[in-house]
Amino acid sequence: MVKFSKQFEGQLIPEWKEAFVDYWQLKKGIKKIQIFNNTNNTPNMHQTSSMPKSIISSIRNYSLFGNQHREHGPIQVHRKLASSTSKGDMYETELLEQFADSDAAKEFFACLDHQLNKVNKFYRTKEEEFMERGDSLRKQMKILVELKSTFLEKQGKGGCSQESKEDQSISCTFSNEEDSVRNRELQEEMQETSTDDKNETPFSDSPCTGEVGKSMQMKSEDGKLRTHSGRINNYQGKNLRINIPLTTPSRTFSAISYLVREDLLNQSSRKCGTEGGKIHVNKTKLHHAEKMIKGGFIELYKGLGYLKVYRNLNMLAFLKILKKFDKVTAKQILPIYLKVVESSYFNSSDKVMKLADEVEELFVKKFAEDNRRKAMKYLRPSQAKESHFVTFFIGLFTGCLLALLAGYVIMAHVTGLYRPKQHSVYMETVYPVLSMFSLMFLHFFLYGCNILAWRKTRINYSFIFELAPTKDLKYGDIFLVCTMAMTTVIGVISLHLTLLTKGYSYAQVQNIPGLLLLVFLLMLVCPFNIIYRSSRYRFLCVIRNITLSPLYKVVMLDFFMADQLCSQVPMIRNLEYVACYYITGSYKTQDYGYCMRTKHYRDLAYAVSFLPYYWRAMQCARRWFEEGQRSHLVNLGKYVSAMLAAGAKVAYEKDESIVWLCLVVIMSSAATMYQLYWDFVKDWGLLQINSNNPWLRNELMLQRKSIYYFSMGLNLILRLAWLQTVLHSSFESVDYRVTSLFLAALEVIRRGLWNFYRLENEHLNNAGKFRAVKTVPLPFHEVDEEDL
Repeated sequence: MVKFSKQFEGQLIPEWKEAFVDYWQLKKGIKKIQIFNNTNNTPNMHQTSSMPKSIISSIRNYSLFGNQHREHGPIQVHRKLASSTSKGDMYETELLEQFADSDAAKEFFACLDHQLNKVNKFYRTKEEEFMERGDSLRKQMKILVELKSTFLEKQGKGGCSQESKEDQSISCTFSNEEDSVRNRELQEEMQETSTDDKNETPFSDSPCTGEVGKSMQMKSEDGKLRTHSGRINNYQGKNLRINIPLTTPSRTFSAISYLVREDLLNQSSRKCGTEGGKIHVNKTKLHHAEKMIKGGFIELYKGLGYLKVYRNLNMLAFLKILKKFDKVTAKQILPIYLKVVESSYFNSSDKVMKLADEVEELFVKKFAEDNRRKAMKYLRPSQAKESHFVTFFIGLFTGCLLALLAGYVIMAHVTGLYRPKQHSVYMETVYPVLSMFSLMFLHFFLYGCNILAWRKTRINYSFIFELAPTKDLKYGDIFLVCTMAMTTVIGVISLHLTLLTKGYSYAQVQNIPGLLLLVFLLMLVCPFNIIYRSSRYRFLCVIRNITLSPLYKVVMLDFFMADQLCSQVPMIRNLEYVACYYITGSYKTQDYGYCMRTKHYRDLAYAVSFLPYYWRAMQCARRWFEEGQRSHLVNLGKYVSAMLAAGAKVAYEKDESIVWLCLVVIMSSAATMYQLYWDFVKDWGLLQINSNNPWLRNELMLQRKSIYYFSMGLNLILRLAWLQTVLHSSFESVDYRVTSLFLAALEVIRRGLWNFYRLENEHLNNAGKFRAVKTVPLPFHEVDEEDL
């Protein structure tokens, strides 16, 4: 039977862990009482202490006025009404009977009262937050219904031709005096509780969180909004602002044009004294507003569900700990204190239940067309169960992979493929394909290990990356994909090598590696719902967002993936070479040196070497523009230094002169120091001088501190892999390409290590602010008259 402490730890919300009952501290208090009872439970001690105890007990049973306290039992819990300084009622326990260890008992009940007050305070705070959010969403929904009904009424009157139905809009009068995009965005960021990481402020991955809006202020006309349809939308005479997130390049460009138009209108209004222009609220804007409100309801319902779990688990924790206390002390404390807990605010308030029912009813009616089953797919998504077939096939493909790999290594050793200056055609054409797949799936395998470690340490990676609970890949799925893919790759490469050993020429079998790469690319973009289509589509969207930086809104998953690409520069260069080799048709003549002789390819090689760093720098620039934090500019400098080091390294490979060698040493050393500082201090949150854990941080997810010190040292060593470029070290009797693959694999391993601590730090930031659900910005905002 699973102990309650394990069950309690496994079910609590990780981001709210500090707000739950500290069950382990209360158990320590009971342990102290139990140890005292065991050490003092002797007959002589009992006889000598029975008389004083009986006297003290009889005296305590009566007050000076003769009133008996027996009706209160061993304890009495006093309830202090809420004052102006405290939020909610406070509870304090008074001991009416002498316990065996009075000091330990007083300490235990003081801790118990503190936990009860803490739970009540947190519950009340979160309840007020969610109730306020619910009121805002109801108002947003009311405004949306009014605008949609007005739009449909106008559309029903047939005021426009069939071709322009998409462009039909509600025309309203807006004021010109608006804030710039930067000021509006900063104001919105203050309203949200976005992650305040010293380095990367993730977050959130959602395109709705912390985004720049196109602010449009509706000017009221006698307290009403007049549309082209002639309908008057009276919304309590309030001015409204519509915020549509700038998550795509089209919206980004429109924001730039909006700034220009705003400046022109402001200048014309100063000259002519005009009141402003007209801006249209069209169908597209209404669709985006509806999507934002729908997301807000989903997150609100999720938060209400978490609050229900919070109440039930804490109630169960109080029950269990009081049972343990009664068992140890042989007192009847449970009925007395449990009655107080049951009547306390966190257990007696029913506002959360009512609001959850209201959200369900409203969501079913407005967003699911009265289809409750459809609504529950959004509000209560069911997680896919782990299948034993996945485990079976992981083992099957792992065995096949090891067997094929052993056969390939033996054949390569017998034929002498990897010896220096041997079989240059094979090493220049086939080996880059094998190297590329090996680095890619090693990285993917390490990501699966990261997920397994995050789950073991209760790091909510799905929330941090904002992955759908029904569609995100589990570590078992990742291991299955890795083993299956690498089994296919090693099998095809082994077949290619076998054909060569049987006398086939390179011209006859050279298209096999190219076909292998083509098959994997087709599987990646396959439109059919097979082989994890939702994850493949998400991956392609993230790659699109990265390559088009800074036009897309930067979210956690985007810059996390961009950091992975920074560790895959050798893989990208291999992909570039293989693509050039097959696209130009060089594989037909085995002219593997054609691409190296082409000037365009050499120029592209320079670009590929620092392209991931450029993308990451552009993401930092976009985030600085949106959030205005200087830390993003400092982070941008880190990637600029990495670009300079990568460019100097590529130039040194082409021209091994003493000048380029000095530049490589200087630039790489500076970039390494910059990166190490950022890794330890910013990304991992370590090296805190005043920390309780020397040179670490106050809160650690891993129990053994030595793991953190070892990881810091390993990260330092792996960061110095660039020294191989200067020392020209290589293994004996092994081609230099094998050495390059080994060093590239070490960088991938370093990145896998970095991933765990990066998300650990992010999780602790969320837990420090009790952030368990997204704060989705809402489209409609009221504006005061003086702000117009």
